[in-house]
Amino acid sequence: MNAELITFYILATLLIVSSLSVIFQRNPIYSALSLVAALFFVAVLFLTLQAPMLAILQILIYAGAIMVIFLFVIMLLNPDAREPRRFLWWGFGSLAAGILALELIALVIPRGAKVWSGGGAVGPDFGSPKKLAESLFTDFMLPFEVASVLLLVALIGIVVLAKREA
Repeated sequence: MNAELITFYILATLLIVSSLSVIFQRNPIYSALSLVAALFFVAVLFLTLQAPMLAILQILIYAGAIMVIFLFVIMLLNPDAREPRRFLWWGFGSLAAGILALELIALVIPRGAKVWSGGGAVGPDFGSPKKLAESLFTDFMLPFEVASVLLLVALIGIVVLAKREA
């Protein structure tokens, strides 16, 4: 095993642990902080792929701006005043997670070693600002604009809800 593979396994383990912490935390603030840690580990994985631009964008956009919006909504909804978790919803969530796990296993098992026999090689311009901008403004222009409009509508909704309570 080389150092890159060991680093990947360590980062993947930390990412899985922080992602599970997002799900199993009782306090929504701690859950949001675990999500920040998970997004940070994804950024570090981008760095291991020699894509520093994607890593910086991951930290700035997701771990920064989007998490600020999440925390604002959590604080706005006052999580201390909510009703306790019900077993019925926990059961539905566990059932959905089990079905998803079975589907993933069914997807991976027929392929066997082909899935795990090393990833595809990335090009020399993977993660570069030029390649990112080229794909963003050609192939993904419509989804990019739809996401920006949805975020704008969500922010307007948050402001309206905040003013209504005040």
